[in-house]
Amino acid sequence: MTLKIKRTSRKSGWHRIGREGRINDVAHWVQEDAYELENLLDSGGLSSTHAEELVENVLGRYALPFSVAPNFLINNREYLIPMVIEEPSVVAACANAARLIRQGGGFSATYSGSRMIGQIQLLTDDPEAVRLKLLENKEEWLAIANEADPGLVSVGGGAVDMSVRRIEDDLDGSVFLVVHLVVEVCDAMGANAINTMAERLAEVWEERLPVSPNLRILSNLADQRTVTVEAKIPLNALKSEDFSAEEIRDRIVSATRFAWLDPYRAATHNKGIMNGIDAVLLATGNDWRAVEAGAHAYAARNGQYRSLSVWETTPDKALKGSMTIPMAVGIVGGATKIHPTARLALKILDTKSAEELAIAAATAGLANNFAALRALATEGIQRGHMTLHNRSRKLAGTP
Repeated sequence: MTLKIKRTSRKSGWHRIGREGRINDVAHWVQEDAYELENLLDSGGLSSTHAEELVENVLGRYALPFSVAPNFLINNREYLIPMVIEEPSVVAACANAARLIRQGGGFSATYSGSRMIGQIQLLTDDPEAVRLKLLENKEEWLAIANEADPGLVSVGGGAVDMSVRRIEDDLDGSVFLVVHLVVEVCDAMGANAINTMAERLAEVWEERLPVSPNLRILSNLADQRTVTVEAKIPLNALKSEDFSAEEIRDRIVSATRFAWLDPYRAATHNKGIMNGIDAVLLATGNDWRAVEAGAHAYAARNGQYRSLSVWETTPDKALKGSMTIPMAVGIVGGATKIHPTARLALKILDTKSAEELAIAAATAGLANNFAALRALATEGIQRGHMTLHNRSRKLAGTP
């Protein structure tokens, strides 16, 4: 009888086994030939032909390190997290944070769904009459929108709702309408589908209503497409040589309150979160700029820019972190299909849906946030960061 060995992302001393050893581990993880995997990673995966398919005026390709952070346990499932980033210490901090969080059972995360908003700005001399006409015929408008993208509808997506907002410009007192078209985008990021639908509706309304359509485009404030992630770290996992576990916990909680109350601190706090998220999105060929924009807008949704995450003491004296963040990502279309290394990153994650990718990215963000706060609350951020940064300076010949 052959015993099946359970796959685990827990890697002890992975940074010491060398690149070849890590490639062999990942090759086994994705069930690929290690030699072919090494050749793909050495080339960066993107040919000049593919580069010209992605953007304009191509001269060549620009390489960044492709890394993997081990140790992630998310919703009781093992993950290796691919990361593309040039900043020293981010990957190491992410992996170390995941190792500590495993001791509390790992991360738990939920996904609100894959609905995005398209905005259509309508200029009109009779906003109230137009608003009522739009709402009275909502089902007709949704049907027209769905006719514009039958492919999305065929896989279970499409326009599902619509609302109308009245906005008054306090500069000149003018009034315009903004229609919010809510679209279920399934496993796509959704921008192209939403923009196509919005432009089609604008054409119809210009013909049938007393309006002049202006902007028609998706909103990157994806507040109907969020991930909520939580992590609990037992008290005994927090202690260090110079600080007690209670001191570290309380300092992290205090640091979170600082970021919640002060936008200057919140900006840096949230940057640490985006270190992890952006690296995952870049590795998987996703639009990290869109997620950045949505995250920062979400952080200021109540009128003051605040921290995206909260760390607090639990009744059993442990440390608990939580975060809700918009996460508009996709696993179909764009660079996720064209870029071979992006496809490899998705294979390493073993994701079958945009939901799984969104959760993995948000989890990496909370891991990096914890790592940064733990460092800041104890020996300071520079001790670990500069050790790796100085290695980069030596390579560059910088004194």
